[in-house]
Amino acid sequence: MDIGGEHQIPAAREAVWRALNDADILRRAIPGCEALEKISATEFNARITAKIGPVKARFKARIQLEDLDPPSSYTLTGEGQGGVAGFAKGAAKVRLVDQGEGASVLKYEAEMRVGGKIAQVGSRLVRGAARKTAAGFFANFVAILGESA
Repeated sequence: MDIGGEHQIPAAREAVWRALNDADILRRAIPGCEALEKISATEFNARITAKIGPVKARFKARIQLEDLDPPSSYTLTGEGQGGVAGFAKGAAKVRLVDQGEGASVLKYEAEMRVGGKIAQVGSRLVRGAARKTAAGFFANFVAILGESA
């Protein structure tokens, strides 16, 4: 399943880049994120609770940053295990583009696969949950950046 989009962020590209690599900011911005630990410059471990249709699960995930081109782009790859609820795997290409003075646009293209009970709820519900999570992330992320401005 593929999803993508773009979001305008009222902060300079360099500030957005720093925030996208800050474990505390990401933990606060990701809906359902209970823990996010940076284990190296390019690896994170996370614990996230997600609800997809009737299935609610706590995922343990490992996320890696690849193809880094600071402060312009990277690729996130990850895999999460949710016990009997199933698994999720995916990758997202993230690009930051200057949008005038003090503003940026974050563009992303993601592909993901799910298995187990999650896959049984149907791709429409999974896609809807992914879009809702992305919208929540951007709302939280912009609010957090606004706090530090």
